Amino acid sequence: MLDLGALARRDRPDLAAYLGAGSLDPLLAAGPAVWHDVLAAVTAWVADADRVPLADVTLHLPWTVADYVDFYASEHHATNLGRKFRPDQEPLTPNWKHLPIGYHGRSGTVVVSGTDVARPTGQRRTPEGDIVFGPATRLDIEAEVGFVVGVPSRLGTPVPRRDFADHVFGVCLVNDWSARDIQAWEYVPLGPFLGKSFATSVSPWVVPLGLLQHARVPPPPRDPRPLPYLDDTDDEPWGLDLRLEVRLNGEVLSRPPFATTYWTPAQMLAHLTVNGASLRTGDLYASGTVSGPEPDQWGSLIELGRGFLEDGDEVVIGATAPGPDGSVVDLGEVTGRVRPATGT
Repeated sequence: MLDLGALARRDRPDLAAYLGAGSLDPLLAAGPAVWHDVLAAVTAWVADADRVPLADVTLHLPWTVADYVDFYASEHHATNLGRKFRPDQEPLTPNWKHLPIGYHGRSGTVVVSGTDVARPTGQRRTPEGDIVFGPATRLDIEAEVGFVVGVPSRLGTPVPRRDFADHVFGVCLVNDWSARDIQAWEYVPLGPFLGKSFATSVSPWVVPLGLLQHARVPPPPRDPRPLPYLDDTDDEPWGLDLRLEVRLNGEVLSRPPFATTYWTPAQMLAHLTVNGASLRTGDLYASGTVSGPEPDQWGSLIELGRGFLEDGDEVVIGATAPGPDGSVVDLGEVTGRVRPATGT
């Protein structure tokens, strides 16, 4: 690891306010020109600066999370769950291919990688139809990609797709823990609530979009063609070739490909703000579970059919992306261990 604050004070005092603040908040708010300048400086420092061993460093939540929105952008994941929960109906809801479906989560329960996650407690319905209260019995993971907003927007002013990179600083990894039994009982008619809000883990690294230019790929074909504010047919592509890996207690469970995700982060941002909702510095929005077409590419236990999490289980989600000249960009990892419920 590099001590960017110390390097900035030594070599680039003009950047010290952005790199020595103890969090990414000032840098996020500074905008694309400063982001580009900082990335160039860090790239130069990486080549010859002394590093601090990672084992000697305590990693913290890298920015102050403002609002949190979670999407449902993977067609393969949505189809898998639709077939499981609505076997006698079409797996995708009628609106799914017309808009990126999402819900508002709780920013206050976004935690940094390495934080233990207490098994949540709540209401659930037993297979016999009884309503009971207690610790969740179907605790799951969701392997996701998160996007961190830097530059805010004005209330009442939508952010178009093509302004995505003017507002979003970078990418992190997300595990949006899910209590499937609590969620199943509560989610009709208003969607996820207590089954999701107890914890969302994020990686301690935010990878700038500037490092992912070689990972940009066309998104999957869309049918029907989206409405104009979402139609990216003629845009430079904002699909991303991110290759995730999910491990449970050291065993690789799956390798979900983000490139198969139906809705891009630029479309998600456009939809998030199309009604005039404003952005704040530090906003986080996530893709929803990333799943590919094959069983070894599914990003949740409910899809993989391996049962659910036990107390003491540790989940690690990592990812890489292609870089220039055949190099690989490492997005780091997001980890979390399940501990028993703390009370009733």
